[in-house]
Amino acid sequence: MAPPAADTAVETDPARGPGSGALRRSLGFRDLVVYGLLFIAPMAPVGIFGTLDARSHGAVALVYVVATVAMACTAFSYAQMVRVAPQAGSVFAYARKGLGEGAGLIAGWMAMLDYLLIPAVAYLFSGIALNALVPEVAAWVWTALAVLVTTLLNLWGVRAAARVGFAVLALEIVVLVVFVVSAVVVLVRDGAQRGWLSPLTGDGSPGFSVAAVLGAVSVAVLSYLGFDAIASFAEEVTGGSRRVARAVLFCLALTGGLFIVQTYLAALLAPMTAAELAAEPGRQGAAFYDTVDAAVGPWLHDLVAAGKAVGAAFAALAGQAAAGRLLFAMARERRLPRGLARTSGGTPRVALLVAAGVTTVAAVWAARRDDGLDHLVSVVDVGALVAFTMLHASVVGWFVVRRAGGPPSWWRHLVVPVLGAGVTLAVIATASRAAQVVGAVWLAAGLIVLVAQRRRGVPVAGPGPRGGGGA
Repeated sequence: MAPPAADTAVETDPARGPGSGALRRSLGFRDLVVYGLLFIAPMAPVGIFGTLDARSHGAVALVYVVATVAMACTAFSYAQMVRVAPQAGSVFAYARKGLGEGAGLIAGWMAMLDYLLIPAVAYLFSGIALNALVPEVAAWVWTALAVLVTTLLNLWGVRAAARVGFAVLALEIVVLVVFVVSAVVVLVRDGAQRGWLSPLTGDGSPGFSVAAVLGAVSVAVLSYLGFDAIASFAEEVTGGSRRVARAVLFCLALTGGLFIVQTYLAALLAPMTAAELAAEPGRQGAAFYDTVDAAVGPWLHDLVAAGKAVGAAFAALAGQAAAGRLLFAMARERRLPRGLARTSGGTPRVALLVAAGVTTVAAVWAARRDDGLDHLVSVVDVGALVAFTMLHASVVGWFVVRRAGGPPSWWRHLVVPVLGAGVTLAVIATASRAAQVVGAVWLAAGLIVLVAQRRRGVPVAGPGPRGGGGA
């Protein structure tokens, strides 16, 4: 990577006006996959395994099968729109294309809530896990340290962060492989605690229930939030938008497979039945760790906890990088203060620092409160799910209503996005009351910003030479 240059305001499109910046193209397919896997985290089900097991009556692996298929619709819509608008900003750019400038602002505004708070939750998970391993240091100190280290890596540059992220991701995969091998050895030696098909069919009383599985899917979908961050690096990838589309689909398929395997094995080894977990909700959060401890031993318990701590911090790194690029893209289109659109050495450092500041305040505040995690987790999903819904609408708007990409494919451009929107709306409907209220307040704030900008006559950038194209 070249040495950082002085702050620049490179003109990438005359319509954008002064203050817009250029991002450096340095990422390959592997780098995109690394960022996607880091943000999602290969061991994401560890923290919610017990909750899903209890809600689904033991059919926890089936929950992830259904959730993977459901989220595939959203991934497919991303793959369609990234070819139409291969720009930083992800769903903000896509909604502008498919639905118009106003919808683009709202989509970006709602995604911003998710992109700024998901890293805060990940940092908090890291701080809690490290505090459990070294209790002499307060959780909020570990949380702040994790923010500092990963922010410095992001400021160093996207390529450098991707290299370090690859090493961390390899460590997470090793921990997961150790768990899988250990679980298989125990199953061969001692047998399963539950029926071999129970992770797919349910565990005893009260038996299999479609409603229970679907209810658990509404929670499991949250494990996948983050794969869409890959699309925010569209201006920094070499090889064109097709590479971004392939990375989005590949990440979802790979993580879905990993989620299904680890929850299937954990369910077979679980010392408590799903009914017992449902009766004792206080034990659901530690259910995966308790399973590993009972089936294999404390050494694996500590290894999984350490892997989760490091993995969560670098999931936040990927999330912070995506948040910075969303702020950068919205500022470049004059929807946020134009100072956020400045780059240095091809990196949107101002936007990254702002994203890091917001994330730090939220994460450290939550780490210093007993109920902080509950407050954060209750609101992180709504912004993403609203943005996903608008993404699906953008596919229909661009390909079917405007027919801008040529004759539409009714399956790719209507059926799949409609099914995807149905899933995201259903999950929003089952979200907690607090999450719905926060989402509604944030949406109202976005509408106020939109009206204020229109009254001030804020100039709007045109599609630009990079915005056209078909799927």
